[in-house]
Amino acid sequence: MPAWTIAAAQYTARNRSVADNIAHHLRFIEAAARHACQLLVFPEMSLTGPGTQPPLPPPPDGQLLEPLSDAAARHGMTIVAGMPVEMNGQRCKGVAIFVPNGTAPLTLQQGQGTCLTPNTHHISVLPPEAKGHELDSNAALLATGTCTTDFQQQQSGQHLQRLAHRYGIAVLKSNYADGSALWDENGQLIVRADSGEVLLTGRQYDGGWEGDIIPLSEIFCAIDESLCDA
Repeated sequence: MPAWTIAAAQYTARNRSVADNIAHHLRFIEAAARHACQLLVFPEMSLTGPGTQPPLPPPPDGQLLEPLSDAAARHGMTIVAGMPVEMNGQRCKGVAIFVPNGTAPLTLQQGQGTCLTPNTHHISVLPPEAKGHELDSNAALLATGTCTTDFQQQQSGQHLQRLAHRYGIAVLKSNYADGSALWDENGQLIVRADSGEVLLTGRQYDGGWEGDIIPLSEIFCAIDESLCDA
């Protein structure tokens, strides 16, 4: 039995429609729940769409986010989504972290990634300019949501691989178009996704990590069939 089952959503945002994006998040959450995932990570700005031109859109209204809090509680799952946040009077890229026992998400600046443990007792963010020594010593995983293009993929992957190897921490990357990936604590690539909307999963055992790629369409075909048989 795995000690920890995690997943990254390789995800296509629905422009800047927060309601549509939340509905799409819920599809991925249901898919992750079918695979007993305890953690699901989305790409940066997943709730509002990535957008490259400032200004950033306002943070979503808290009431809109309630379905994600409910899903985290229902499935016993920690969910890390991307959205704008207000920090020190400035709007910046951030993360909303939904935990199973929380009524509202924890919102933090995005930084280089979210530091997590299987029991979610320790959650922090590695600051944007950090070199790595600021990593939470309790963290078992650095989860990062990105929006990198094909040209940036190699550079991003190399950076995350070096960070995993240097600081002995597993790294999970969720990206929009392709390149979502998982590296183990030695910087060894466990699994990487090609293009398409997929769920990238990782399972941690005593002997190390195992990974898999599951097309979202395949999962929902199975769900539809099970409903028809019920």
